Amino acid sequence: MTLLQADNLAVGYDSTPVVRGISFAVEAGDYLCIVGENGSGKTTLMKTLLGLQDPIEGRIIRGENLGKDEIGYLPQQTQIQKDFPASVREVVLSGCQAKAGFRPFYNRQEKETAARNMERMGIAELADRCYRDLSGGQQQRVLLARALCAAEKILLLDEPVSGLDPKVTAEMYALIRQLNEDGVTILMISHDIDEALGFATHILHVSDHVFFGTREAFLSSEEGRRFTGWEGGTVE
Repeated sequence: MTLLQADNLAVGYDSTPVVRGISFAVEAGDYLCIVGENGSGKTTLMKTLLGLQDPIEGRIIRGENLGKDEIGYLPQQTQIQKDFPASVREVVLSGCQAKAGFRPFYNRQEKETAARNMERMGIAELADRCYRDLSGGQQQRVLLARALCAAEKILLLDEPVSGLDPKVTAEMYALIRQLNEDGVTILMISHDIDEALGFATHILHVSDHVFFGTREAFLSSEEGRRFTGWEGGTVE
């Protein structure tokens, strides 16, 4: 089942494209890594997929049961967000805000969803802790739980391990992989090509010449060899 499809997209700002000719389809259960050089338009593409800005050209086609508010999103954190003075429970619950609408309080089902996702991310015991007092890895787990409260079918992750140490990075990638094995579709921007190639089912390489295909097809393509240094079966 196709959840999300891009048809000849051009994305950018103020009618000025950063990248053109993006076409791909994401099926339920896929793990798509979006890679490319700095400034190539990866984050701009993700914001366009989320409906936060309009495409300059082309169109985005969502599956029949996938609305704009049914996509979980984990953006890159700013320093201000890292210092947010709220409890872990409050941050995770805020992922249910779109479902709550104009209700002044979260209902029992939403609170149960938040509790389930905190348990899923291994942060249930941190529920009453202040978010800004947590480590970087703990904060990312909180934000991942929040994203799951917004939507459990598909997650868009923008550099989810940025700034984390190697041990915590490995733990975060393992969590994301487990979510995918549990049936969550993943779209992830990553500068870590080794991890992208290790976990992804598909690669979208955003550059002057856009590539979309399976991991194996990317590695055997001219774009893949140039970007990864792939020669004779090793990534250098």
